[in-house]
Amino acid sequence: MSDQAFSLWVYLSQTPLLWLVVTLGAYVIADRMSQAFGRHPLCNPVLVSVVAVALVLWVTGTSYPVYFEGAKFVHFLLGPATVALAIPLYENRRVVLRAIVPMVAALIVGSVTAIVSAVVAAQFFDMPKSVLISLAPKSVTAPVGMGITETLGGDPALTAILIMLTGVIGSVMVTPLMNALHMKDWRARGFAVGLASHGIGTARAFQVHSLAGTFAGIAMGLNALVTALLLPIVLKWLIG
Repeated sequence: MSDQAFSLWVYLSQTPLLWLVVTLGAYVIADRMSQAFGRHPLCNPVLVSVVAVALVLWVTGTSYPVYFEGAKFVHFLLGPATVALAIPLYENRRVVLRAIVPMVAALIVGSVTAIVSAVVAAQFFDMPKSVLISLAPKSVTAPVGMGITETLGGDPALTAILIMLTGVIGSVMVTPLMNALHMKDWRARGFAVGLASHGIGTARAFQVHSLAGTFAGIAMGLNALVTALLLPIVLKWLIG
């Protein structure tokens, strides 16, 4: 890199807006790639954009705190985006009300399974208590999961990473898995991925079918509430 180009980069890297542009630009490109590949599960826009941004940070030697200072506006929008899921919920309210009983049953079973499986796996590998707590809310949307972890004494940053991994893996696996199980009910497909893979899974569900996206959004929101209530009880029962 020439001295002039290096000087230009040093100037731009100090501008918070740069990392917001990099983040949005990476996602736009990743989304175009996903469209070009027919929304194939492996070409997930979130996964591709995360890898792209990580490469940019690695190549430029930029620390995460510097990056987050510029891209934190995207983090702020997680809250409004979650609230906006109420719109498709309202539009499909009659369909939702007809399925309320199986939804509640699936919600309780799914929330407990997500928590217990994470805690038991962490105990099997003899992980420290702080890591165990950070892993437990892996299936909850990031703002809620990080808040739960911080309250219980875990590491919110680790929780954020685990939530991201859970969401990406779930969104990649959901379509082939549901097809292999011959699951054709869009309500069930959406609810399952929203419960297990929060916002990233919900975004994938909306790409596949609007009704699946609606039920994924419901599952994501309700699972955040149920997990916040159940997690302290389950952790006390399992680890004392």
